[in-house]
Amino acid sequence: MATAKKTTRAKAPARKIAPAKTVPPAPAAKSVQDPAPAARAARAANTAKADKPKKPKLVRDSFTIPKAEYKVIEDSKSRAAALGRPVKKSEVLRAGLKALAGLSDSAFLSALGAVPALKTGRPAKA
Repeated sequence: MATAKKTTRAKAPARKIAPAKTVPPAPAAKSVQDPAPAARAARAANTAKADKPKKPKLVRDSFTIPKAEYKVIEDSKSRAAALGRPVKKSEVLRAGLKALAGLSDSAFLSALGAVPALKTGRPAKA
């Protein structure tokens, strides 16, 4: 008869349990009337961002214009430069649009009537 051998394992040493860490008490809450300087700065930055107007979305476009009317744009740019206010072509066009928007309906229609209609599309190569 065979007898079963008893196997013995070496026991691992018991782990030491570290004492629980003590948590320091939470600082007393400051009053609402006296916020921390960092909080005041953050609040000021947020209001500055809110007050800043958003940039308008820009649209790029192209159009055909007669040479005589294009010369009027160039003359307007030269006139503004002579008056000490150099401008870009787009600024001249936008100023003209604002002037048109300020006209009464009858003046607006007469201004549009003074402009001849053009054939749409790119001009033929000369």
